[in-house]
Amino acid sequence: MPLQSLPLSDTETAIHLGVILLVTLISLWLVQVAIRRVVAIATNRTRAHLERLGRPGQIIAQATGSDNERQSARARTIGTMLRSAATLVIVSVALLTALADLGINLAPVLTTAGVGGVALAFGAQSLVKDVLSGIFLVIEDQYGVGDQVKIGDVSGSIEEVALRVTTVRDGDGRLWYLRNGEITKVANISQGWSMATVDVLIGPDEDPTRAAALLQPVCEAVHADPEFADQLVEVPSVLGVEQITPYSMTLRLSAKCVANQQWGVQRALLARAKRALDEAGIAGPHAGWTPPVPPTAV
Repeated sequence: MPLQSLPLSDTETAIHLGVILLVTLISLWLVQVAIRRVVAIATNRTRAHLERLGRPGQIIAQATGSDNERQSARARTIGTMLRSAATLVIVSVALLTALADLGINLAPVLTTAGVGGVALAFGAQSLVKDVLSGIFLVIEDQYGVGDQVKIGDVSGSIEEVALRVTTVRDGDGRLWYLRNGEITKVANISQGWSMATVDVLIGPDEDPTRAAALLQPVCEAVHADPEFADQLVEVPSVLGVEQITPYSMTLRLSAKCVANQQWGVQRALLARAKRALDEAGIAGPHAGWTPPVPPTAV
């Protein structure tokens, strides 16, 4: 029926529906633009902050998980979630408004929806818990794809972070599906920094002060090596004597490294420390010394 031949009430209804549709489309567009701008501002602000920090600050930012790439990915993820939530709210409000303009009594609909929602809530408590936990996992940046984590008795690399389930690939290649609502403790090895700990053994009769003085230049040399420029957060240090037995004396070195980068630094410190002590004539452990037996895995 042409619009001009409609009764006045029908014409007003059609106009109202058109206005609702137009407002809905404009609202969706504005929300999309606003969220994209917020994500872009957050990303640019992080990039500018890292540029002001310089190279040392960028290494520390990478070690603490605040580097631009990670923050950008996190901002994009949160932006996607906000767009989905905003779209759902705007469309729901527009649909209810349109139904009201069409003369449909919303009281029974809302009552039925409320009863159905209560029943669904009782039957899907675990699902709601998983989804809410997944949202907070993303917002709080507890872990991300590629991070090395330990969740309960599962250790491995994060392959996917969904709203309901997190998937982890362990060292044996098995893929674990973990419900977000059941994740209560997470050890993230890829966030923050890692410590490289090196124990150097010398004879119990050697001078620990002289040995420590020989090891400090080794620490500085490793820090100055371009090979480890992106792996070390600060200059390694000689902590001193860790243990003395009738057969040996243990000197401990430590280095704060970028997460998951401590192994190469640890090997380099151990090899260079051994060479420096041998060249200085520092004796090793006495005969009869046996290395400690690692604890048996249960």
